[in-house]
Amino acid sequence: MVGQAADAAPALKEIFDEQCIQHFADEAGQVSSAFDRQSFLACFGDLDQLSLMARVKRVAEGLHVALPGDFRSNVAKLRELAPRLNNRFITLVLPEYVAFYGTDDFDTSMDALRFFTRFGSSEFAVRHFLRRDLPRTLKVMEAWARDDNEHVRRLASEGSRPRLPWSFRIKPLMLDPSPLVPILDALKDDPSLYVRRSVANNLNDIAKDNPAWVLDRIERWPLGNAGTAWIARHALRSLIKKGEPRALAVIGAGGAPLVKLTDLGVSPPVIRLGQSIELEFVLSSTTNEAQRLVIDYAIHYVKKSGSVAPKVFKLKFLELAGNAVERVRKRQSIANFTTRVHYPGHHAMEILVNGQVLGRTSFELLSD
Repeated sequence: MVGQAADAAPALKEIFDEQCIQHFADEAGQVSSAFDRQSFLACFGDLDQLSLMARVKRVAEGLHVALPGDFRSNVAKLRELAPRLNNRFITLVLPEYVAFYGTDDFDTSMDALRFFTRFGSSEFAVRHFLRRDLPRTLKVMEAWARDDNEHVRRLASEGSRPRLPWSFRIKPLMLDPSPLVPILDALKDDPSLYVRRSVANNLNDIAKDNPAWVLDRIERWPLGNAGTAWIARHALRSLIKKGEPRALAVIGAGGAPLVKLTDLGVSPPVIRLGQSIELEFVLSSTTNEAQRLVIDYAIHYVKKSGSVAPKVFKLKFLELAGNAVERVRKRQSIANFTTRVHYPGHHAMEILVNGQVLGRTSFELLSD
């Protein structure tokens, strides 16, 4: 094995460290004189053993232990706490409190999630309500999709993603995404890139289970609108990487690439972990007509077992004029990080243009 997990960047969970817990205690004590600081701090004896989301849950549990009131009165105090917290990410705790203790007070909970999402995000918490009562929660989220605040509008999309990372899946929406239509249609030309990115991610989630449904929907959208076209291109990214003809056609790259690939190479051809490679090649048009090209590359990573698995990366979206020549370069670091550990061996690389493999090369990763 090349490298160790310790080589990776510090885990995101380390944001919830002892200093963060002390910060919660200090600020909660300021908004509630009845806050039991000692009981709160006693909840974290095993902090080092907890994962990220387990730490979020534990802080919410600690607040529940230390605040003496009922759900509504405690939420009122947490509303005062939200703007006092010094990191947007740690505000995830506040909607999680709502998710764990507010399921029997739907209206108060929905209003609280709408409020808290402006300080961080309520995307994980709202999913507990979707799982408990999908139609009722989606009805509220449809109203959020028309809110004046971009954070609330994003919550309507991000919280309803069928496969939201770090959260459980919403299986009914994986089987039938049609209940999401009012939210997606309301946001398909949203002025906020923050919101549009979420809509694209939601559709990309759906496309993993229902690709034809996503294509049918997007093909009916007004793709002459620049914001809508942006969503479509990013929503279809997984299908584009697979060379799906309809997805490529949506972005105007549906035809076979009329190009010749030459001068393909990787340098250096042999590296060690932590070094970088540079991929380079030339594309020459073989037609008098301009064409739109989606250029990707795939690295066939060696796995711990010795087998290989390809990972496709976006490289370039190119408008190539007739008979034009384009030199393409891409530099990439080969280093361990949280979601990928590298292993020594022969790593094949492929160049894909409009979903078609036009060339292959490789590099060798040495062991330490």
